[in-house]
Amino acid sequence: MIINELITKGALAKEAAYRLGLVSPKVKDEALLKMAEDLEARCDEILTANGLDMEKAKEKNLSKSFLDRLLLTEKRVKEMAEGLRAITKLSDPVGEIESMWTTAHGLQVGKMRVPLGVVGIIYEARPNVTVDAAGLCLKSGNAVILRGSSDAINSNLKITEIISTSVEKVGLPRGSIQLIEDTGREVVNQFMKLNEYLDVLIPRGGAGLIKSVVENATVPVIETGVGNCHVYVDAEADLKMAEDIIINAKTQRPGVCNAAETLLVHKDIAEKFLPSVGQKLRDLGVELRACPMAQKMLPESILATEEDFATEFLDLILAVKVVEDMDEALEHIRKYGTKHSEAIVTNDYRRALLFQRAVDAAAVYVNASTRFTDGFQFGFGAEIGISTQKLHARGPMGLRELTSYKYIVFGDGQVRS
Repeated sequence: MIINELITKGALAKEAAYRLGLVSPKVKDEALLKMAEDLEARCDEILTANGLDMEKAKEKNLSKSFLDRLLLTEKRVKEMAEGLRAITKLSDPVGEIESMWTTAHGLQVGKMRVPLGVVGIIYEARPNVTVDAAGLCLKSGNAVILRGSSDAINSNLKITEIISTSVEKVGLPRGSIQLIEDTGREVVNQFMKLNEYLDVLIPRGGAGLIKSVVENATVPVIETGVGNCHVYVDAEADLKMAEDIIINAKTQRPGVCNAAETLLVHKDIAEKFLPSVGQKLRDLGVELRACPMAQKMLPESILATEEDFATEFLDLILAVKVVEDMDEALEHIRKYGTKHSEAIVTNDYRRALLFQRAVDAAAVYVNASTRFTDGFQFGFGAEIGISTQKLHARGPMGLRELTSYKYIVFGDGQVRS
């Protein structure tokens, strides 16, 4: 049964991908606008389906951050629709000629942007991913097969029903947007090996999911998401700015991958900085897990373990460490970071530049919150995920990152001797 569903949907997606690669930007934008219109018109149906998922999640006593990621509201549905409308305003990369030159033999060689083909996405309990992924894949000329988690199955089924019908209404092929309905683990194992139909696989979720996909997939994988992000407060920092940044990076939305998980503080300003910021973080419900030196200044904190510094909490929990200097901060990030987003707060221009050069991450900030690592915030429109690897894409993945390229060559009868 599982094999039949995957093969049927894989074949539909393959055919749809061929046709989507030839569709004009105007028609794709019409489909996106229709998707947005239908999502808003059928918002009540979506919220009813999401209510079933929320009820089950609460019965399982899942964390507040998990429930926040799962929850849909009228406002969030509207935001999903607005995200699709925003994508229509972005330049369509498909067919774009990046460069063209003439060879010694008189051949004109050009580099053309083309869709990846069929994109498979495995993700956890964030129903908005269903819409973001579908919209970006459609605009970039790709068919998409989605496989969400069992916790969000009712929400995902309803959303996919709505948006897949929308694209068919404007004449785009059946199979452009599909959801794997079987939520069992075995289907994931088989989906990851669907090389005949999938061109690329993108996992979005926690460390366990991403590790499993990277280690077991035979389909090419773009690794995304795990964000053990750090904010380092340098000796030359503006402490009020540093306070604002770490509070925002930790508490604005703790259950997402660009939230800060560890605060590193230079020893020269720790006594002045930590008691104040620690109290404000605690007032906001943050549990602090501190190194022995930081714990002296944060009496209500818990002693941090090695595991705490290696953990993406996705919750109102923050690890805190006092460091000797920036070299120790850089070494800590190199050891525990996940190459997602890292930040330094400093007024020393030289240290800021050194930090940006030394840190190996998709996004490196000076005097700004890590929460900005996001496709919308970077001006890409909705994102398909944050790539933490270097091939084929890095950082927020927008339309351009969902394309590859081919060389087009024009001649007038040349043959090679």
